[in-house]
Amino acid sequence: MELENVTWITEFLLLGLSEEPELQSFIFGLFLSMYLITVFGNLLIILAISSDSHLHMPMYFFLSNLSLVDICFISTTIPKMLVNIQSQSKVITYEGCITQMYFYILFVGLDNLILTMMAYDRFVAICHPLHYTVIMNPQLCELLVLLSWIMSALISLLQSLTALRLSFCIDLEISQFFCELNQVIQLACSNTFLSNMVMYFSALLLGGGPFAGILYSYSKIVSCIRGMSSAQGKYKAFSTCASHLSVVSLFYFTVLGVYLSSAATHSSQSSAIASVLYTVVTPMLNPFIYSLRNKDIKGALKSFFVKETTKGAIVLGLKKCPWLRKSKAQSQLL
Repeated sequence: MELENVTWITEFLLLGLSEEPELQSFIFGLFLSMYLITVFGNLLIILAISSDSHLHMPMYFFLSNLSLVDICFISTTIPKMLVNIQSQSKVITYEGCITQMYFYILFVGLDNLILTMMAYDRFVAICHPLHYTVIMNPQLCELLVLLSWIMSALISLLQSLTALRLSFCIDLEISQFFCELNQVIQLACSNTFLSNMVMYFSALLLGGGPFAGILYSYSKIVSCIRGMSSAQGKYKAFSTCASHLSVVSLFYFTVLGVYLSSAATHSSQSSAIASVLYTVVTPMLNPFIYSLRNKDIKGALKSFFVKETTKGAIVLGLKKCPWLRKSKAQSQLL
C-alpha cells in the first residue's frame, strides 16, 4: 500500500441498482410505491393492534414491534436512494454512510430478535398452554423487547466504531444502493482484520443465535403437534404458526439467497438486486402475510375503519347542521 493513495475521505459513491439513465424514472417510481406501501401497511397493523383491546396479547405486542422496526428498517435506506435518483447524484457523505450502517445493523438485528421472540411465544402457547399467561406476562414481553433494543444498539455501535478506524483509498464506489458494512470494509486500505472479526461475531450473535432459537422452538412445536390426538387440534396449532413461519422463511431465505448469489456470481449488480428482497420486499410483504391469514387482524382493521368512518360522518353531520350543535349546547346548559 502506497501512502499517497490513502486519503481523508468525505464521501462515498452509491452506484445503485442501475446506471442506465432511462431506467432511473422507473426505479424511482417502483421504489417510492414499495416504500409507501410498506409504511402504510405496517402503520395499519400498529393502529389495528393498539385500537383493539382484544389484541393486547404477547403475540400481537411482538407483531406491532416488528411492524415498527420494519418501517424504520426500510426508512434507513430507501429515502436516501430516492433522493439520489431525483437529484441525479450518487454521493453519500462519510458521516451519512456510517450513520446509515449503524441504523441498518440495528434494525436488522431487531428483526432477527423479534422474530425469535415470536417463535418462543408460539412455543409456549402450543406446548405449555396452561402456563401461557403466567410465562408470557406483560413485564417479560416488555423486558425482552427492551433487551433486544439494547443488544442491537450496542452491537451496531461496535461495528460502526470499527468502521470509523478504517482508512480508505481512492476507489470509494459502493456497488449497492446503501452503505453495506461488508462492502465498506472491502474498500479500506488499512488492516481490516478487527473489522472482519467484529462483523462475523455480530452476524453470529444477531443472525445465527436467533436462527438457532427459532429452529429449536419449532422443533419443540412440531414434537408437540405430533403428540396431539385430534386432527382439528393439530390444524389449529399449526395455523397459529403459519403467518410467523411464512415471515421467518421469507426473511432468512432471502438473506441466504443474497449472500449465496453474491458468492457464486461475484456480480455486484446481481448482489444489489438480490439485496432488495430482504431490505424492501420482506418488510412490504409482512403486513399482507399477517393481515390476510389472521382473522383477528382483519376484524380489528374492519372495526377501526368503521369507527373512523362513523366518527367522520358524525362530525360532518354536525358541521352541516349548526342548529343541532346549538340545541345540544342549550340542553347542556339546562
